[in-house]
Amino acid sequence: MVKKILCAVDDSEHSKIAVAVAGEIAKATGAELTLLAVNAPTGKPASYAWEDSDLKRLLDSAAAIAKKAGVSDPKTASGKHRDVARAIVVYAEDNDIDHIVVGTGGKGGVTRLVLGSVSQDVINRAHCPVTVAR
Repeated sequence: MVKKILCAVDDSEHSKIAVAVAGEIAKATGAELTLLAVNAPTGKPASYAWEDSDLKRLLDSAAAIAKKAGVSDPKTASGKHRDVARAIVVYAEDNDIDHIVVGTGGKGGVTRLVLGSVSQDVINRAHCPVTVAR
């Protein structure tokens, strides 16, 4: 039985689809939904993909999508890590998540944070089922 779902989010259209799918799964199962944004370094010293205000906007937007899908109280979380897939998997393990949802489909720039090779790495490392939303 699914009790806790984690959905990794970034600012891509594929991420929005993943949030909608995660919301539908959460609604159908009655599971708690957490939306996680991993802020990765850009390669420049002390520089990350998002400023704090951008991160808040991103998570608020994802929460609105989840609410539209029927989740009354989605939780949000963020962290900084250079290995986005590892950060997602570690968060899931540390918080007893039993299902992960990620998006896939785009490549390049910030959108690559939850796409392409990251989704594959999450699948390979995760201790629980992973749904890849396209």
